[in-house]
Amino acid sequence: MMMLRIRSRDGLERVSVDNSNITVSQLKTLIKNQLQIPIHNQTLSTNQNLLLAKTPSDLLKFSDMSDPNTPLSALNFVHGSIVFLAYEGERTIAGPAIHPAGSFGRKMTMDDLIAKQMRVTRQENPHCDSVSFDRECANAFQQYVNETLAFAVKRGGFMYGTVSEEGKVEVNFIYEPPQQGTEEILMLLRDPHEENLVDAIAAGLGMRRVGFIFTQTITQDKKDYTLSNREVLQAAELHAESELKEWVTAVVKLEVNEDGGADVHFEAFQMSDTCIKLFKEKWFETEIGEDMDPKLSKMNKDVVVGGKDVREVDNDFFLAVVKILDHAGPLSSSFPIENRINQVTERALKNHLDRTKNLPFVKRISDFHLLLFVARFLDLNDVPALAECVQTQATVPEGYQLIIVSMANAS
Repeated sequence: MMMLRIRSRDGLERVSVDNSNITVSQLKTLIKNQLQIPIHNQTLSTNQNLLLAKTPSDLLKFSDMSDPNTPLSALNFVHGSIVFLAYEGERTIAGPAIHPAGSFGRKMTMDDLIAKQMRVTRQENPHCDSVSFDRECANAFQQYVNETLAFAVKRGGFMYGTVSEEGKVEVNFIYEPPQQGTEEILMLLRDPHEENLVDAIAAGLGMRRVGFIFTQTITQDKKDYTLSNREVLQAAELHAESELKEWVTAVVKLEVNEDGGADVHFEAFQMSDTCIKLFKEKWFETEIGEDMDPKLSKMNKDVVVGGKDVREVDNDFFLAVVKILDHAGPLSSSFPIENRINQVTERALKNHLDRTKNLPFVKRISDFHLLLFVARFLDLNDVPALAECVQTQATVPEGYQLIIVSMANAS
């Protein structure tokens, strides 16, 4: 006798199996008998991304368990293995037994009443219709984490761009704040003065902060979660801080391809409305012990998931998938990027201006990272005015040109 763990939108459940020689078809029958889900409604996979599928055509992409005659042994299932299950329709899940106290039943506390109303369900439709990345800025971010950091430690940044009335987000530059990353933790060492400069540049460019992007390390890729509990907490905190309903959380990671090589992969989500509400109202346990399962977020009060009162919620419940596009934005990303291993100096500015000397001056400075470097030497009130020249591609006033050229020549 062996036990398989079945992870669905309702959380983690268990199914008892005689041995690993049974077929996928026989497993579906056991799921029907033990979990009350009709066979024709079931889609099974070893791929956790099945839980993020939204349409019937999405489900068809998960074909590793589509052959009913495949034995489980061929899929390397052992005692305790996880199978991901998507199913259509609704079902009632037996909750915990309640033993009434006295003739009028158990006394309900205020916390009990609140918990009964705090239901955690999937949010099918994000407020953000899609997120489109400027190809050059996305490449500058992934190239650094891939070639310099080798996906060994985490890296993050704030995405800036525009939000249309239809909820389409465009990302045109990524600001990388001071930070320290380990295999599991990304600590942002935020600098309010620098962020004021970044926001002033964005305002002049007609842009704003629209999301948070971070990487997952190669160590994390071996874990069976989309986002870890630490990542959910950090993403929820930054989303809540933004007060932007279209705020996007993007993840960059390495995925092994069919040839055994590795591809850099971008995914985008919105943290669900329920997740942000739970975070703002302090339902999340923020102390994460080493013994905690990273794919579950712990609450300090009971919430209702799939008809059950629980204190641990599968992180996937908090994610709404966002479609990813790309575009060529108005800025270049060829100037060295702030807060990386190699410090940016005036010499970098001189090299950049020399390399672009055949272009109009406004084109030479149409790079967010260059504007941020220059902004440190300007009055804060001058920063949006300089950025506005870049937005409109207008002639840069001679005074600004002199300051930038003299900075470069000081190297």
